[in-house]
Amino acid sequence: MKGKRTIWTEQVALNLLRIVAGFLFWQHGAQKLLGFPGGERVGDFFGLMGLAGILEMVGGAMLVLGLFSRPVAFILSGQMAWAYFSVHAPNGFWPIQNGGELAAFYSFLFLYVAARGGGVFSLDGLRQLRKEAKPKEIATGPETKGDLPEDDFPELTEEDLAEDPEIAELLGDNP
Repeated sequence: MKGKRTIWTEQVALNLLRIVAGFLFWQHGAQKLLGFPGGERVGDFFGLMGLAGILEMVGGAMLVLGLFSRPVAFILSGQMAWAYFSVHAPNGFWPIQNGGELAAFYSFLFLYVAARGGGVFSLDGLRQLRKEAKPKEIATGPETKGDLPEDDFPELTEEDLAEDPEIAELLGDNP
């Protein structure tokens, strides 16, 4: 069983990982599209490098904010897998030799974020908290007979339990 401190530590680590990865990835897009911080701008925004720059810049910013973290991270994971196999893998098998270690790392990092989500310190987490805080409406009319909220189950009595032959035997009512 996890304690509160462990859960808190995991959430802080997950959110820091998401924010730092998003910021670092945003820089790759900014370098391609704006020439900032350093480097040359991509000449063709509608080519593969331009599209990659747009995905990196917008996706990185969305990860920093934690907005639609799961689908954004999944798309970015696919982008990095594509980059690895189309650009780096033809230059050799090992990522360290073909220069694709960063693309491979980002691919699996974003896959992890896609699986875990943005965490509680994200806009996704804020949206989830607001959704959970809304009061649930419980209809009490005859048309909702049998529809009970999850935490509002009727209390069972011994008579109810005795109707089941196995339970009746356990209670000693059945010889």
